[in-house]
Amino acid sequence: MRKINEIKQKFLINSEDTGRFLVKSLKSGKTYFVEAIGDPHLEWGSLDPATKDLNNKKGWKKYKGSIEENETLITKENGFDKIYELKPGQNPLGFIEILDNKYLASLNN
Repeated sequence: MRKINEIKQKFLINSEDTGRFLVKSLKSGKTYFVEAIGDPHLEWGSLDPATKDLNNKKGWKKYKGSIEENETLITKENGFDKIYELKPGQNPLGFIEILDNKYLASLNN
């Protein structure tokens, strides 16, 4: 638990750049850690009419709102026992709601 608390302190630093955020369930009180991994952006920019090359502006991808897989803080070594990887396009908030409902149902059984 101590390791998770240390991670929680680091987790939200530059969250607009890293795509990391926490969700605390109002139903169960559990806290869920979420990281956006990979680059969700499409290539875009200005098309050079002479070369037909796509030119990007300075600072492109500087604040991409996600991290690379090797930058993740959500690992077993950091104390996370259940780690889920969603497919592109899956809603993390909807997935958390499903997990939270399963957790609450398991308490009632």
